[in-house]
Amino acid sequence: MVLKIILISFAGGLLCLDRVFIQAMISRPIIIAPVIGIILGNPYAGLIIGAILELFWIDRMPIGIYIPPNDSIAAAFAASLAILAGQSLGSVTKELMTLSVLIAIPFGIVAKKIDVKIIESNNLLSDQALEDAKTVNIPAIERKVYLGLAKAAVFYIGLLFLLQIIFIPMLIWVYPNLPLAFKAMLSLMYYFLPLLGVAVALNSINLRGAVPVFCAIFLVAAAALEFFNVL
Repeated sequence: MVLKIILISFAGGLLCLDRVFIQAMISRPIIIAPVIGIILGNPYAGLIIGAILELFWIDRMPIGIYIPPNDSIAAAFAASLAILAGQSLGSVTKELMTLSVLIAIPFGIVAKKIDVKIIESNNLLSDQALEDAKTVNIPAIERKVYLGLAKAAVFYIGLLFLLQIIFIPMLIWVYPNLPLAFKAMLSLMYYFLPLLGVAVALNSINLRGAVPVFCAIFLVAAAALEFFNVL
């Protein structure tokens, strides 16, 4: 498992660099989580987790000086947590995926705060690069760009490794001992989280009148699915 954790740390960390480097949208949760799922042999779980987190933070875009929560770290961590823990426990259940998402969300906010610190520290490199530009010192400018990129890479890879090495064994130990009532709540949350995400998406495109209608339809559909599942 440790080798898989290292692999996911590097793969997820490199994909997260898209947030600050190429910006080709491959760091979005809907991309990064399924990629982690493919690497670990469960793209379905990765797709579900990625879709939930994509909707959850779809209205938090990096516009101007605003730094959004790091949904890339949250998606990579949640996908790895659910799949690797599920592989040890026998299966990746919807309750396990829900719990993994809930655990990962706060670390997206923590990673945002560190993103801000990294960006602030890069201001000095930017000032130095401007001085190098005055003397047309291209190699020095390139070194400062690579240094800024390296700081982000070390942070993303290190954070993913640390989160996985701590929380995957913890979840493997805790999850089987959870009360049945708590697992039933996680089962309901599995349907509630996409509902919340779609409500956020509808709100972000100014379709507020459609939110209550969608919620009603979704709740009826979820209740029907649970009813037939019980039968």
